[in-house]
Amino acid sequence: MGNLKVAIIGCGKIANIAHLGPLSKMEGVEIKYAVDIIEERANAAKKNYGVQQALTDYKIALQDKEVAVVYVLTPNFSHYTITMDALRAGKHVFCEKPITVNYGLSREMADEANKRNLILNIGVCNRYNKSVELIKDYVEKGKLGELYHIYCSFRSHRSIPGLGGDFTSKKNSGGGVLIDWGIHFLDLILYITGVKIHTVTANTYNKLGKDIPAYVFNKMWAGPPVLDGICDVEDMVSGFIRTSGPSINFNGAWAQNINVDEMFIDFMGDKGGIRLNYGKDFTFYTAENGVLQTVKPDYIIPDQYEREDLRFIEAVREGLKTRSHIDNVLESAKLLDAIYESAENQAEIKIM
Repeated sequence: MGNLKVAIIGCGKIANIAHLGPLSKMEGVEIKYAVDIIEERANAAKKNYGVQQALTDYKIALQDKEVAVVYVLTPNFSHYTITMDALRAGKHVFCEKPITVNYGLSREMADEANKRNLILNIGVCNRYNKSVELIKDYVEKGKLGELYHIYCSFRSHRSIPGLGGDFTSKKNSGGGVLIDWGIHFLDLILYITGVKIHTVTANTYNKLGKDIPAYVFNKMWAGPPVLDGICDVEDMVSGFIRTSGPSINFNGAWAQNINVDEMFIDFMGDKGGIRLNYGKDFTFYTAENGVLQTVKPDYIIPDQYEREDLRFIEAVREGLKTRSHIDNVLESAKLLDAIYESAENQAEIKIM
């Protein structure tokens, strides 16, 4: 098979920190198009990564029969439309997380890909993180014994991104800190445990960012703030989940009046426990021969984005459904909907 021709749709932050670099250096891959509605971004991608052509209209790239693979790296609200257009054009698709703004549309995307026998992978990069893989192995080999509870925290002091813009518009993003940060934490928990969700109860809060001109911060990625913009998404979320296995509770905040960042997940078993420092290493706690033990494995953590992209390209070539295929990520999308529904209705939600 010759070089796979790729079109990158969306040349913003995630394209530059995660995908353009690895793909531009990957053997057997050729980035033919860099597409962005902001022409300067497309031109910068063309210049910096050796892309053949810069465009502002993604449909031109979809019409090119040489293009076999499309990366959808645009804001959340556009994932559905662009991905569906790409699938209908016969392209394999990598779509960044979240799949889209709700489970119903995510299910439609999965159905379309399967109907056309095309690969549709989602950007759940933590499934390719070495620490996550090792913890999954620990769990499956019974090193933790019965895994009965999981707690995760994704909290920061004042880190609302681009306040007033796309990130804080429910219409454009589908949600706030839960759909931006929380999906990564909850998806890797579902991946490690393989559980099914039974019930969800949650609250969401829009407190610190609702008055945009009054919001005080030191730095803002995706900024500056849009003072006359909108913030109708949650800057904090908290909840409890019952599953077919361990219970899960979580607390997340883009912004809180506590100047402490917490990004970790605790896996609690009756034989051992693990704290995963999100995106980094982990520590294993247990007792053996009547002695408490703290074990901190020493290992190299490869770039998870590179591994994710490589596996997607391999999946396209081999026609395989890998760990990040949309069929394997839908439970996460279903969970997000249930959390938002519970918060809106102030009630426990049962998932069938």
